[in-house]
Amino acid sequence: MHIEIYDTTLRDGAQGEGVNFSLEDKVLIARRLDEMGFDFIEGGYPLSNPKDAEFFQRMVAEPLKHSKVCAFGMTRRRGVKPADDPGMKALMESQAPVITIVGKTSDFHVKEVLRVSEQENIDMIAETVEYFVQQGREVIYDAEHFFDGWKANAEYAAKTIAAAASAGAMRIVMCDTNGGTMPEEVARIAGEAAAKVDKPLGIHTHNDCELAVANSLAAIDAGAIHVQGTINGLGERCGNADLISVVANLALKKQGYEVLEQGELDHLTELSRYVYEIANMSYRINQPFVGSSAFAHKGGMHVHAVNRVAESYEHIAPETVGNERRVLVSELSGRSNIIAMTTKHDIDEDKALMDRILREVVDKENAGYQFESAGASFDLLVKRISGTYAPHFELVKFHTSVESRGGQPVTEATVKLLVDDQVRHEVAEGDGPVNALDAALRKALNGSFPNLRGMQLVDYKVRVINSEAATAASVRVVIESRDADGEVWGTVGVDENVIQASWDALVDSIEYKLCKDEGKMA
Repeated sequence: MHIEIYDTTLRDGAQGEGVNFSLEDKVLIARRLDEMGFDFIEGGYPLSNPKDAEFFQRMVAEPLKHSKVCAFGMTRRRGVKPADDPGMKALMESQAPVITIVGKTSDFHVKEVLRVSEQENIDMIAETVEYFVQQGREVIYDAEHFFDGWKANAEYAAKTIAAAASAGAMRIVMCDTNGGTMPEEVARIAGEAAAKVDKPLGIHTHNDCELAVANSLAAIDAGAIHVQGTINGLGERCGNADLISVVANLALKKQGYEVLEQGELDHLTELSRYVYEIANMSYRINQPFVGSSAFAHKGGMHVHAVNRVAESYEHIAPETVGNERRVLVSELSGRSNIIAMTTKHDIDEDKALMDRILREVVDKENAGYQFESAGASFDLLVKRISGTYAPHFELVKFHTSVESRGGQPVTEATVKLLVDDQVRHEVAEGDGPVNALDAALRKALNGSFPNLRGMQLVDYKVRVINSEAATAASVRVVIESRDADGEVWGTVGVDENVIQASWDALVDSIEYKLCKDEGKMA
């Protein structure tokens, strides 16, 4: 059975704190969803702002290939005919082929929020749906506060969805607007609702109890054929149902359900990160299926088992959803972790060397190092211990200073290096000590290593390790670097002096780049 996937990232997702899509962002996301075969894409409420109105015009001028664009709006205002309602006019002018109408299901909301009679609310629902159907539009009816309304007054709630169904709505969507319903309640009420209408049911859940995905699946098992949500669970308060997890569970865990276009499931990780990037948000590393930690193994016992039989600690193959397996090294590691991480160095048969590497990792992590996000520093550590590392330059000294010029801080760094038996002495200014050191170091090295021009620093993190030592505490610096081809690597430095820790991480980053380009990291 095909389950319709309805994405509301561009509207409901945009209501999440810190989320703000530009018009171009919305167009890019819509096109990516269309490529993957999402059935419906809700673009927004055209009356609410010019950006949403323009989005629909862009979709008319440059139509999608697979997905149907949906314009979202509310039932007509009380005492106003649909044709005269400004909201109805805006929805029509959007030229969206599908109109999604939200209406009140709960008698409490009818009385306290809308402040109309129960019959007037039913008339508002029926007349609005009927108006758009008569205008040749498909209508999806979102029954707001559906589960709360059903639990409070099932008879009245049933009348509201029956009114929408009789008026021509093609889908009746049960909304857990407050996100407080339990999966067993969703399944029971969905079954009861199905007996009251002759139209297919859909489900729209929020994640206030961490149950949005579970509630979506419960409704589908109870007969719903349409599920609404957002990519990565973006949305107001605790967010909406994460369609990444919904789609993956339906396709890989449930039986008899079909979703998206064939062959697109292995692009889920790419889609998740694409939306994070456009929204300018950090990835959620422990996000199921697509997070960078979803198939990361750290404990030695786990890694030992995974190396033998991957499914012993993995519920699916990572590549099924476009993700990858990662083995982490830390003080919790065993020899299995080290073997897995050093495969490319072709030294896994030397057990004594494996033990020396493991001891060094444990000692360094005890001192504050962390290699989980600094794989490049780990690779260099392996080369140092195995005796295959030859540094490309030697530090003689470095110096940084900060002074105020015209009321503005100016940072300067001086670096003196020994490169190919020649002394290189360079100075550079920067936005801060690390930026200045990076600039001076590159000036000293670029003559001998011009390929460094293709490398850039993309992230810099500092964390205090032993805060009880106050200003004498050690700090851990992690630097993330990117090459011209898009490859990213992390390095780490630890010291009581943040500049020294930064220098160590910076040097590792450059040494890794040089070794990599020489083919010495494989």
